[in-house]
Amino acid sequence: MKKNRSRIFIEENKMGSTQKMFILFLLFVISIAGCETLKESKPIMPIDEYEKMLMGRLDANYIGTDSCLAACHYHDKIRNDFDASTMGSQLSAKSHVPLVNCESCHGPGSLAVEGITTESVEKAAAEGYFASCKYDTFIDLKNLPAVAKNLVCLKCHTENATFNLHSFNQGVREMNDVSCFDCHNLHAGAVLITEPQDINDMCLKCHELVKAEFMLPSRHPLPENKMFCTSCHDAHGTISEGLLHEDTIKETCTGCHGEKEGPFVFEHADTNEDCTICHSSHGSVNNNLLKISEPFLCMQCHGGHRTSSSSTTVDSKGAYYTRCTDCHSQIHGTDLPSTSGGGLFIN
Repeated sequence: MKKNRSRIFIEENKMGSTQKMFILFLLFVISIAGCETLKESKPIMPIDEYEKMLMGRLDANYIGTDSCLAACHYHDKIRNDFDASTMGSQLSAKSHVPLVNCESCHGPGSLAVEGITTESVEKAAAEGYFASCKYDTFIDLKNLPAVAKNLVCLKCHTENATFNLHSFNQGVREMNDVSCFDCHNLHAGAVLITEPQDINDMCLKCHELVKAEFMLPSRHPLPENKMFCTSCHDAHGTISEGLLHEDTIKETCTGCHGEKEGPFVFEHADTNEDCTICHSSHGSVNNNLLKISEPFLCMQCHGGHRTSSSSTTVDSKGAYYTRCTDCHSQIHGTDLPSTSGGGLFIN
């Protein structure tokens, strides 16, 4: 009788474990189905509207730059500048890269030039007015949201060897509605890359707080054009905080300040890897870009001490009226021990 009861108990346990496994499997299937639902595309507007926004009129055809400008000389300078640029050079069949022309950005142009001939242009000029094409059939680049403008550029530029452009999409610039057109003017001339002397003004027109910091007494020589915003930052995006070129703040700073890099036998503890603990990177009212003047900067971590063995009131105040670096001159690090055998950054 006891054996039968044990067998029944075991069978019930087996059945319970089977049911549990079935329930777990069912939950797993449901979770997968839920994930698949999350992956489904849920556009906020019909797909056709997206295509119209990015590609222009769906009922127009691509006719090529030569056909667009055949009857009109209004865009001759723009075309000459474009042909001389890096993008224009890709029109050559020998370049072995996707062709880039006016319609790559503005959309198909057949409707825009419909009915415009050399004769109609000459007749209009003789009558004193300009026969323009139908601009409203092109992509409305000026009024597109920044994300859509960037897609016009990134549909080609994400495939090139400039890997930092891969970080631009969904980066800090795009999330703040900054578009490629805010910095680059494709019709400005043959050189599409912003000139170094123009980069600072271009950046500071948005970063006004940083602009004010560069007007402070102690600053990097950016206003003198001895260095540029791009000396430290990559405008298109990086994986580093603050869009820095290097992986860390110290690596960025020691690219110029190599004597502070080390490694040293005696290093300045936790401040060694982050220069901005003590220094303001753009500008400061204190010498050497210090966030707080000496000795109060040092006394945030270190206790004050008398600069003399005397206990007079005048000497005891020396700790508060003397710069620490007057004695501890190698404050970033040193290989030489002090007279006490420790690392006091004196030598």
